[in-house]
Amino acid sequence: MMMSRKPSCEDIREREGLEKSVYMHGMLPKEYLGKYEDALADMGVEILGKKVEIYDLTQGFGYGVPLWPYFDDVKIERMHYHSRARVLTQVLTHTMHVGTHIDAPVHVEEDYPYIDQIPLSRFIGKGVVVDIPKRKWEVVTPYDLERAEPSIEPGDIVIVHTGWHRFYGDNIKYYIYAPGFYKEAGEWFVKKGVKLVGIDTQAMDHPLGTRIAQPPPLVPWVLEEYKKETGRDLYQDFPYWEPCHRILYTHGILGIENVGGDIDKVLGKRVTIIALPLKWHGGDGSMIRLIAIEEKR
Repeated sequence: MMMSRKPSCEDIREREGLEKSVYMHGMLPKEYLGKYEDALADMGVEILGKKVEIYDLTQGFGYGVPLWPYFDDVKIERMHYHSRARVLTQVLTHTMHVGTHIDAPVHVEEDYPYIDQIPLSRFIGKGVVVDIPKRKWEVVTPYDLERAEPSIEPGDIVIVHTGWHRFYGDNIKYYIYAPGFYKEAGEWFVKKGVKLVGIDTQAMDHPLGTRIAQPPPLVPWVLEEYKKETGRDLYQDFPYWEPCHRILYTHGILGIENVGGDIDKVLGKRVTIIALPLKWHGGDGSMIRLIAIEEKR
């Protein structure tokens, strides 16, 4: 039977040193670590030999993020945290249709492509950010799109700024009273042959063309309020449920909702747009980091 070796003075000193150290279990001494600020330094961007400016057109995401009226709340839990595991790992439970996100065709029509089936080329390309200011419940029309500057061209990624991104939040104004596209805008985009469409509102369709007002309405009181304000029946003006979604997506033109961030800095400009989704197999959409790229002059 082998006897265990009696610890030497050196063993005891080493063990006591480890017990006193805040870095245990193979952790590096502090002198090897960088500073907090190192990861925050702007290093600039160069693409294909040209220096460029990057603009983030994404709304923030986190606990308390604004949600559509019938969505379950976002859940964010810590699986690992520094006091116990020396690392931070978080678990998120939420729909992909939250914050700045893109819809897949299957989101609105069965037997159409999922997000992982869409070619990457459809999420990147030349784009234009057009300013079409709108007020409560106004519609973005083909007339507006025809007059937009710079002019919208075939193959463009089109980002429409109504100004409504400034009201992004858990409130009625953003989700219920927003302006938006409807059937005619969807038809115009298809005829023009654009690549991708984004807007700084709650959905690819006007809110009164969504389940907010369409039968059975999530918010029934909007029918009466619309009648009082316009003198017309809501369903005469908005007879279809999400027609712009369906027209665009079934023609291969995907839609980005809740655009925001630095959108005001690129108004009226031609830029390169990147809107990459997760490679989610069988996904009905994806949160994205939407960016605009402009060559530095």
